[in-house]
Amino acid sequence: MAQLLKVQNFNVSIDGIGAGEDQTLERPFGHVAPERMFAWAGATASWPMRTEPGGSRGLDDYFTRDYGHNIGAEIMGRNKFGPQRGPWENHEWQGWWGDEPPFHTPVFVMTHHKRPSFTLSDTTFHFTDADPATVLEQARQAAKGRDVRLGGGATTIRQFLDADLVDTLHVVVSPMKLGTGVRLWESPDELLDRFHLEAVPSPSGVTHHLFWRK
Repeated sequence: MAQLLKVQNFNVSIDGIGAGEDQTLERPFGHVAPERMFAWAGATASWPMRTEPGGSRGLDDYFTRDYGHNIGAEIMGRNKFGPQRGPWENHEWQGWWGDEPPFHTPVFVMTHHKRPSFTLSDTTFHFTDADPATVLEQARQAAKGRDVRLGGGATTIRQFLDADLVDTLHVVVSPMKLGTGVRLWESPDELLDRFHLEAVPSPSGVTHHLFWRK
């Protein structure tokens, strides 16, 4: 089977915004409160950062649990990796995730300012200024037959959508309106020329939007 490029568990507000403005080291999502946006995932039994037993089962937990299934590499934009802009002035910055990043695969960070690769635990970060199709080919080779996850943010996902490279998307719409920020879409209907869509409401209040190619 072909290796898929998949968007999984990508969260947006009801007005299509995936991250807020004015990202800083202290505020990775800018003015967006992540505890509100991602509350559905944090409440599940399979949330990887859960420190106490319990948590919900059901639809939300299925998507949280399935996040790493058959994923062999990840692609992300520089803003997902960190708050720095322009040339890298601090190579000591190695991402938001500490010594044990949650990816467990090679990660390809798209940036106009390359830096040497490095490894933390079982995750290796590579920095590339290539175009989306070339980055995808690099990630597929690194994935060794498994699928590639397109991790975000919204601008990076739009680049790959515009290049017609995405095979499946799972976008979670949280019932909150942000007004400003980095927008994935004005409406999910924008993708219906290329994708089937099934929107599945969850008891938690979010709606899971599942897209697959026509």
